[in-house]
Amino acid sequence: MKKKLILSLLATTLAATSVVGCGSGSTETTTTSSKGETGTTVSASPDAAKDTTSGDKTVVTMWIMPNSGEAEADFMTMLEPFLEANPDIEVQPTVLDWGSAWTKLTTAATSGEGPDITQLGTTQIAAIAAMGALEDLTPVYERFGGEAAFVDATLPTTQILGAGEERYAAPWFIDTRALFYRKDICEAAGVDPTKDFETWDSFKAALTKMKDVEIDGVKVPALGMPGKNDWNVIHNYAPWIWGAGGDFIAEDNKTSVINSDEAFKGVKFYTELATEGLMSMPALEKNSSEIEALFNAGEFASMFSGAYEIATLRKEQPELAEKVGTAPIPEGPEGRYAFFGGSGLSVFKNSKNKEAAYRVLEYLMTPDAQIAYQEKCGNLPAVKAAFETEFVTREEMRVAFKEQLQYGKAYPSVAGWGPSETLLQKGLSNVWDNIMGVFGPYDPAKTQEFLDQTASECTTIYSQQ
Repeated sequence: MKKKLILSLLATTLAATSVVGCGSGSTETTTTSSKGETGTTVSASPDAAKDTTSGDKTVVTMWIMPNSGEAEADFMTMLEPFLEANPDIEVQPTVLDWGSAWTKLTTAATSGEGPDITQLGTTQIAAIAAMGALEDLTPVYERFGGEAAFVDATLPTTQILGAGEERYAAPWFIDTRALFYRKDICEAAGVDPTKDFETWDSFKAALTKMKDVEIDGVKVPALGMPGKNDWNVIHNYAPWIWGAGGDFIAEDNKTSVINSDEAFKGVKFYTELATEGLMSMPALEKNSSEIEALFNAGEFASMFSGAYEIATLRKEQPELAEKVGTAPIPEGPEGRYAFFGGSGLSVFKNSKNKEAAYRVLEYLMTPDAQIAYQEKCGNLPAVKAAFETEFVTREEMRVAFKEQLQYGKAYPSVAGWGPSETLLQKGLSNVWDNIMGVFGPYDPAKTQEFLDQTASECTTIYSQQ
């Protein structure tokens, strides 16, 4: 795969998403995390994160994203046991804001002036690796516990699909969505959460019962979900596409199949929950953060959200939290699949401190470190052993997320996925416009038309890989 072709694809992504390139020095930026949290992050240019030494210590430089409310402080607190046990290593993290991280990463990949370690989103790993910028970690994977140590669905994201067995990252944490539901509304509606959310058909029947229930004299929508004005548009569709037997890319890794009969069936089932009155139509104007806030205010009977919602509920609405349960995403006619995203950790090939970097990664892959970090960040660990601890048993709402691990599925780990996300987002957003009557009365044929157009555009990108 030619680097100039990858760069061309990345340039397409940056142009389409209007990402502002990084300047020199440090900048202060208002950031939005994958959970919709905003805050102020100090981020540096690639030149600010060069290899350094400090006395007898090896200084490992590291880029991380704003994974928690106090990104740098939370990371360093989690790292304290490692630093105490390894006084010869110093770790210097730099927090990159989500908006400019991609520009900085690609600049580092092409210039060779990046940190020792970097966090990468699961959909970014293949693209940066295809540029020849990342160290193959396969020879040191046993130091992280080996492949068997990680949740199975995380491993494909560490490779370039169809391009060998090399692994360019170690899975760090998992972002996935499960069903949050109101126990009291289920009881009033005669819905049994232990079985009525199991399949698409039973889920739809349960929503039908829940939509007519009054709590304190008020009827609340059965399901609240964001629509096109959300950063998780593709994530929200994915389980329904997969559950119907559809996919995003064909086995040749070059052809988009988002318009297949199976994918259309999944998209149609999910979106028509709104036209059938089972999903709040006004909610489709909102984003994930707004939907979560409304659910926490008692506005919806159910929603799909990430594990981070558990901590938010416990902190902000402790009384309501006692009335909330969780369940894995329902099983479709062709299986049960849960979207798995999150992040991995990679070592830049030009790092001069690889051995020290591996020691840092070795610690970050331990169950204790993974649990300690996700207690602060709110997502899920990527190592299996973490789920056999009190991390799960002391919080009943995490049990469904543990069960859902076996159904995890990630997007195809190909270099062209990043550039195609903008096109997928646009096409699937047009489907929501169709549902909401923007183009006139809802027409399923219009949905197919948008999927056909999206498939054609995405195939153009994938065929250049």
